[in-house]
Amino acid sequence: MALVESLQKAIDYMEEHLLKPLTIEEISRQANLSAFHFQRTFLILTDITVGDYIRRRRLTLAAQELISTGIKIIDLACKYGYETPEAFTKAFRKQHGVTPSEARKGIGNIQSYNRLSIQVTLKGAEPMKYRIVNREAFQVVGVKRECPCGANAEGPGISEFWGEMNANGTVDKLIQLLNGEIKGLIGMNDNYNAKKNTVDYWIAAEHAGDVPAEFLSFEFPAAKWIVFEIEGPIPTALVNAYKRIYSEWLPSNGYVPAELPTIEAYISPDLHSLHSRNEIWLAVK
Repeated sequence: MALVESLQKAIDYMEEHLLKPLTIEEISRQANLSAFHFQRTFLILTDITVGDYIRRRRLTLAAQELISTGIKIIDLACKYGYETPEAFTKAFRKQHGVTPSEARKGIGNIQSYNRLSIQVTLKGAEPMKYRIVNREAFQVVGVKRECPCGANAEGPGISEFWGEMNANGTVDKLIQLLNGEIKGLIGMNDNYNAKKNTVDYWIAAEHAGDVPAEFLSFEFPAAKWIVFEIEGPIPTALVNAYKRIYSEWLPSNGYVPAELPTIEAYISPDLHSLHSRNEIWLAVK
């Protein structure tokens, strides 16, 4: 349960410092996790990014203060971290559907996002199929792109990236390079950027040998891996598996994620089949 307690400690820290500048590095230190893994864990368990949570909570408190006091909108904007009243009004309208002036007049409804409390489900009714693999260092090769994430994501994302790489033949070339223990193509996130709400997303293949000039390489060090078998159509089965791993398996098995990207191995030829079988490789310590 240490993981859950650490996450709650980080959430409590955010709540105690909502009116101050916050960084993902400061917050993640409260959970004894790297910024990347804290953000990833938080997103999996809550379906929102840390930045989205802070923004929603600040605008919830701002709305409550707006309708219960006579504070000026310009002062409210400054108090909740907005440089101008215009920026505050734009964010306020996006969350609540009305402007601050309209909310003060009682026009429309306020969207309230309450303080978050992390809970885990230790059901154990449905078994999770996994194996433990101790691996020496290995290499993956492929392509990567900075992709948006979070509730305010804009622009082409991960699915569009896969579509382009399928269309231009990159995926076929990577399949030809597969010669390692991971039998399918790999999707993985690295280098989370909290300010931009983006990650570097890789489409890759495990490959022992020279790296073709058109591809980049990523070297994984020796590590212990928990390999979870995922059955069902992608992406639904993948999303459900991540939630169970972080809310059930990790809290009850004494491991924490290592500071390495998690690997999604797409092994089944038909990813949308009810009987599709793929894998999640989670490095642990």
